[in-house]
Amino acid sequence: MLDAFLEMLVVERGAARNTIDAYSRDLADVSGFLKRRGVALPKAKADDLRDYIAGLEGVAARSTAARRLSAIRQYYRFLFLEGARADNPTTRIDRPKQHRALPKVMSEKEVEALLDAAACHEGMEGARLTALLELLYATGLRVSELVGLPLSALAAERTHLIVRGKGGKERLVPFGGGARRALEAWLPLRPHFVTSAKGARYLFPSRGAEGHLTRQRLTQLLKALALEAGLDPAKVSPHVLRHAFATHLLEHGADLRAVQAMLGHADISTTQIYTHVQAGRLDSVVRKHHPLGKAPLVQASGPEQRGDEE
Repeated sequence: MLDAFLEMLVVERGAARNTIDAYSRDLADVSGFLKRRGVALPKAKADDLRDYIAGLEGVAARSTAARRLSAIRQYYRFLFLEGARADNPTTRIDRPKQHRALPKVMSEKEVEALLDAAACHEGMEGARLTALLELLYATGLRVSELVGLPLSALAAERTHLIVRGKGGKERLVPFGGGARRALEAWLPLRPHFVTSAKGARYLFPSRGAEGHLTRQRLTQLLKALALEAGLDPAKVSPHVLRHAFATHLLEHGADLRAVQAMLGHADISTTQIYTHVQAGRLDSVVRKHHPLGKAPLVQASGPEQRGDEE
């Protein structure tokens, strides 16, 4: 039933290849745990699964444990609905508590340093690197969305992209002049990287089996570029640039709903994590815009002032 479950995720829910691979690995890990107990994956009881989740504490990240529980829940719900089980053992398993950490964000100066380093690269490889970096920072695309962009995603006027994201949902993502100029420099050179019919359909073709530049290769390029820019490579990745895109937009007054749409978030609560800003900036905003922001603070010194405080 495992193959049937994964096929259902693709056909009925439009799950991406990366999601299928992650769920397959997660369920294989659960199956290995159960096998050591002499229990087959489809026959597991709630206590077996609860022990498995508990065993992840301190070994796997909370986000990993939460994802594995999600895979487990969906798998056993599928078995129950298909009549392969008389019960769903996951209904009595609590979700592990998650503490969402604030995302790593590069400053605007750090992004500029990265762009300047890319501009120093000449030739076809340099044009591709600059186009990738400019587009990534200008749109906030997920790395898989960026490297897998079909050439047809680029609008004729070259002002926006039509991106197919998670669940096969399409969204319109505009981009500005820097990315547009980088793309105009890259497109005439793009045919030199096309070595197969498969690669011909991608904006960033490659000689690899997938036909386009891989996520791993883009991450390697960015980390090497970080070293050239004098930045810590551990703090630079495609995902960090996605965070920078969202955070910098919000810091300059962009609407949260607009940022949500461009990032392709289904739930605005996911986007709200980017609303974190430094206390100093909040203080300057209050002092500049609030009618009493410049008034000196008066501290209460006696019982007679308690009514005002309340």
